[in-house]
Amino acid sequence: MGSAFDPVARVRHTLEESARVKRGVAAELSEEIARAAGWVAEAYRGGGKVILFGNGGSASDAQHIATEWTGRLNRERPALPALALTANSSDLTAIGNDYGFDRVFARLVEAHGVAGDIAIAISTSGNSPNVLAAVDEAARRGMQTIGLLGKSGGKLAERVELPLVVPSQDTQRVQEAHIAILHAIAEVVDEILFPEDA
Repeated sequence: MGSAFDPVARVRHTLEESARVKRGVAAELSEEIARAAGWVAEAYRGGGKVILFGNGGSASDAQHIATEWTGRLNRERPALPALALTANSSDLTAIGNDYGFDRVFARLVEAHGVAGDIAIAISTSGNSPNVLAAVDEAARRGMQTIGLLGKSGGKLAERVELPLVVPSQDTQRVQEAHIAILHAIAEVVDEILFPEDA
């Protein structure tokens, strides 16, 4: 008979692996993450907005970070325009029904995106057809494109201007790193636009 499952050991392993992946992100991606934050801050200074999209857990991350900008993160400041394309079920079901699920985000980028805006595409695989189509539409409209990716980066790594590829093959660890990256971007944007010592 095999050894008994040890839930405490599993929890410890999960948390240590999550921390290890984030340390890898800090070592490998800090400059690129800071560049992404600079792009977002510059877009906001120019009157632009941020459009975020992804599927499943990535959809939740898109909504979470959009709210950090339209609401607040750590300090009182004016609301910043951000739109998560997954937040309106009527949009998603109507466009999915009429144009196909692969077009749901692209159609919404067409509706809302303009040159000077930022598109943040979130995909652990980098191969989701609806995310790829939306990035292509964003590029056509003159938007800057940032990809939060994992594993090999997939097709999206070649289609976005700034790919942030988490160094892990584990979907859960990638997703945990994505929200940490997005929080870091949001913190830097706040500091650039609304420095506390100003």
